[in-house]
Amino acid sequence: MKLNELFKGEKGKIIKVEGDRILKRRLRDMGVIPGEIIEVVRIAPLGDPLEIKVKGYYLSLRKREAEKITVEKV
Repeated sequence: MKLNELFKGEKGKIIKVEGDRILKRRLRDMGVIPGEIIEVVRIAPLGDPLEIKVKGYYLSLRKREAEKITVEKV
């Protein structure tokens, strides 16, 4: 399943990060790498952006960026 399919409060283990080279590098630099646990903290009313927690800090991702991250619910 994709990260944007998780609901507020749900957690997932990152399985795969897709996208172009620039996006993958930016996400990797922020700690969004396979094997990490990621939690959806808040979702904006229209679903964009999503606030997530990874490695103890908070990030905001656009819906199109979250669609590139494959997770497994935990």
